[in-house]
Amino acid sequence: MMTEDERYMHRCLQLARNGWLNAKPNPMVGAVIVLPSKQEGGEGRILGEGYHVRCGQGHAEVNAFASVRSENERFLREATIYVSLEPCSHYGKTPPCADLIVSKGVRRVVVGCIDEFAEVQGRGIRKLRDAGIDVTVGVLEEECKALNRRFFTFHSLHRPYIILKWAQTANGLIDDHYQPTQISSDFTKMLSHKLRAEEDAILVGRITDERDRPQLNVREWIGPDPKRLVIDHAYPLNLESLHAHGIQSLIVEGGAKTLRSFIEQGLWDEIRVETNLNKTAPDGTRAPQVPANVKVLSVKQYGGHQLMVLEKVSPTDSLN
Repeated sequence: MMTEDERYMHRCLQLARNGWLNAKPNPMVGAVIVLPSKQEGGEGRILGEGYHVRCGQGHAEVNAFASVRSENERFLREATIYVSLEPCSHYGKTPPCADLIVSKGVRRVVVGCIDEFAEVQGRGIRKLRDAGIDVTVGVLEEECKALNRRFFTFHSLHRPYIILKWAQTANGLIDDHYQPTQISSDFTKMLSHKLRAEEDAILVGRITDERDRPQLNVREWIGPDPKRLVIDHAYPLNLESLHAHGIQSLIVEGGAKTLRSFIEQGLWDEIRVETNLNKTAPDGTRAPQVPANVKVLSVKQYGGHQLMVLEKVSPTDSLN
């Protein structure tokens, strides 16, 4: 059973996800302004809602306050604003949201998680408390952090959020007699292209590039193509360069040698494995072994194809 704070924070997360493609490189944020019920256990009244629609435009808090009808503005001094990420305290492309909240005179602020961006990191919350506002932090904290794990990884580790991805046969091979073979179905291929549209860059090794000639674009979905990267021993991956170019997320699609090198260095955050349960190959390249330090996020089946998503339990980074 959710508490009242958790229920409205859950709504913040629903709103925030609407900014999945257009908010970046900023984080996805949702905000809900609520007039609490004066009766014990009663339902509050939502006065306004908003989310960060597009980078460079109004933040979630700005849009939430803008949605409050003029006849309801008198209730703001009794209201609580819920926001999935700590309100910003610095001037960027827009003024500080913490200052806006103070100026509106709301009684209480409920924050999902602290913003790990260097120019925020608790300063927004301190500014609110210094103004005498009651602030609660950490409601649905893990869910709020997970929503923006790409943003947080980028700013805390100075590298992209790395997704390792491969498709394998039922007996654990990624090709047939070392030659390309179709393992994905039309539907799971479409899901792969959907993922590409959502991430910033995609990488393969030189051998895969020369042997398979992958297009690495978005043909089966709608959205932008990810930046295409190819590496080998002569052109090693420079994660600092990717960070400097603002690449927050990277898909690594292989082959096996490239994938294993990322696993061995601990340079990964998420692994996605598709297994064709109805297809085997007598010989070929063996798929990488999934590391031990993983948590299963989801297992879904589409026809005879199983899609498993795993995340690192205790992230470490060989560059730090």
